[in-house]
Amino acid sequence: MPFAQIHLIEGRTEEQKRAVIEKVTQALVEAVGAPRENVRVLITDVPKENWGIAGVSAKDRGR
Repeated sequence: MPFAQIHLIEGRTEEQKRAVIEKVTQALVEAVGAPRENVRVLITDVPKENWGIAGVSAKDRGR
């Protein structure tokens, strides 16, 4: 059973997350031949202050 874990900086819409789930699922079906019903996708929203970019938090960088 393929399991994809995706970490995103908080702020994506529910529609965007649905699109990620659909596209990642389809990619795994095509790439490894997994049955669609066996694919699992977990999206974790990470607070901007907990995401570092080049030594600075995403919040401090204005992301």
